[in-house]
Amino acid sequence: MTNLAERRLSSYFSAMINTSLNTGKWPERRSGSIILIGMPGAGKSTVGPLLARRTGRLFLDCDALLTERQGRGLQEIVDADGYLGLRAIEERLLMEISARHHVIATGGSAVYSDKAMRHLKTLGYVVWLRLCLDELRRRIGDFAARGLVKRPEQTLADLYAERQPLYQRHADMMVDCAGLNPDEVVENIVRALSQD
Repeated sequence: MTNLAERRLSSYFSAMINTSLNTGKWPERRSGSIILIGMPGAGKSTVGPLLARRTGRLFLDCDALLTERQGRGLQEIVDADGYLGLRAIEERLLMEISARHHVIATGGSAVYSDKAMRHLKTLGYVVWLRLCLDELRRRIGDFAARGLVKRPEQTLADLYAERQPLYQRHADMMVDCAGLNPDEVVENIVRALSQD
């Protein structure tokens, strides 16, 4: 990435963090942010920009912001600081976000922090992109190199089983992405959010 591109990316992310503070009131579905949660590989970073375009919002990718701020990839952070270290970094970053009228793609482990999820809920509506374990296995590929926030001994199946109740607890809405392409997922989200 060129220095100019890096400066633009950094400026963009800074603008996302420094938008006006929330009022603590529950935002309207049509005007607040849409926060995407779900397992790695569920499509948050793919669906997010499409959903932002479709709903006239800006897009913020929390994993991209985290790696840009840290100057290293997710797997590098896990290798150096451990999975708990990455969770702590992620929580601090999520607590700083005050972006309104955005689609926000969180990291898959955001749901481990009740504090961060409560904060994100003040910004908008939390949508869980749910995908079955077999499809996640196909999408993720090399599990060991993905930069997943997990204990060293955990398998993908273990991680999936551990996180499903967390996603369910924090989600305002769940979209089953099985058999759907990204555009179809977007349409399902838009349709659900437009209902009163």
